[in-house]
Amino acid sequence: MSFLDYFQSLKPEHRLAWAVAIAADALQIVAFPLFVEGAISPADSLLDLVVAFVMIRLLGWHWAFLPTAAAKLIPAADLFPTWTAAVWFVTRHKVHTGEQEVLPPGPAPAPRR
Repeated sequence: MSFLDYFQSLKPEHRLAWAVAIAADALQIVAFPLFVEGAISPADSLLDLVVAFVMIRLLGWHWAFLPTAAAKLIPAADLFPTWTAAVWFVTRHKVHTGEQEVLPPGPAPAPRR
């Protein structure tokens, strides 16, 4: 399954969460000179608070957001896309309810004794 197939199979709010996370990480990586102060940078902190609020609204509370927020306190940790990694972790196990499992054709395996 390619990333595009995976992305299209997500719910709209999950796709929006991916877009927000990628945009936030790209902004922090590309605009790194603006946020170079690390944990004391007000712009970086404000961006992280807004992204955290949006992620919780879109995906609900998840423990994966705590290490992401903690990593932002370490200077230069913004060079790693932590929000994107957290969104991937939160959305990777989401199974759409109502979908049925499709088994391959052929006879069912014999039960083990």
